[in-house]
Amino acid sequence: MIDNPLSIGPTQIRNRCILAPMSGVTDLPFRQLALRYGAGLVVTEMIASRELVCSRSESWSRLKGAGIKPHMVQLAGREARWMGEAARIVEANGADIIDINMGCPAKKVNKKLAGSALLQYPELVEQIVCAVVNAVQVPVTLKIRTGWDTDNRNGVQIARIAEDNGIQALAVHGRTKACMYKGEAEYDTIKAVKQEISIPVVANGDINSPEKAKYVLDYAGADGVMIGRGAQGNPWIFNAINHYLATGNQLPAPALSEVRDVLIEHIQNVHQFYGELMGARIARKHVGWYLAEHDSKSFRRAFNAMVQG
Repeated sequence: MIDNPLSIGPTQIRNRCILAPMSGVTDLPFRQLALRYGAGLVVTEMIASRELVCSRSESWSRLKGAGIKPHMVQLAGREARWMGEAARIVEANGADIIDINMGCPAKKVNKKLAGSALLQYPELVEQIVCAVVNAVQVPVTLKIRTGWDTDNRNGVQIARIAEDNGIQALAVHGRTKACMYKGEAEYDTIKAVKQEISIPVVANGDINSPEKAKYVLDYAGADGVMIGRGAQGNPWIFNAINHYLATGNQLPAPALSEVRDVLIEHIQNVHQFYGELMGARIARKHVGWYLAEHDSKSFRRAFNAMVQG
């Protein structure tokens, strides 16, 4: 069975399962829950570097770690200057690991030439990586996609740039920028990246079960797996994967009563974190995710009506 440790620089990660950074999802309440249910490492929502430097309140709220260790913060931006300055701020505020976002395919991010749009410009990738790595003492990681479209999968080239300029671990989502989240993730590019570089490579994309996690680890030779949408409404996925990798056996699904209790606790924590009005709005999507596997359309309609009211 798989039990190899995963390290990022000097930081030992307790297992090979990482919660992916997801804007609007991986806030502090979500990250705390994922850690409790077996995630070895969690990452903040994407923080815009320039907005952080300019002291935008939303950016600072995303920086909160509340004792999470290691505290991993993801930064996004297109300008090396702002990325380096933001990295210094993040390090001074307790970050143990800093991640650079070059994987987000969202149009509002890409139109600013940030996220996965940067993959079209390897020279700019190198400038940003160097600025962040040289600005801080903590390990710096990078999250990318396989390329900007299916005719231009340059993940291996970007991986070489990353390793050559001090990146200490690389996460690769098995889709291109153009693919968004459509179709199926492919792992051949991740396998090629792993064969090309010596730093840890973490595979991401469509990993939504223990069996899929083991398959991807074996096929791509990855050092870890990063779980995104598979963890929405399902924080138990991390323990399930860890158990399967260690024993080859499946953990039983959580009882409905446990789903209820965790859902209620999560909603309460969201309200406490955001306040009553914003908390109610944000809770709606989490309720939908928790209940997606259950016949609960009437409850969701009633819950959403209460929130809208």
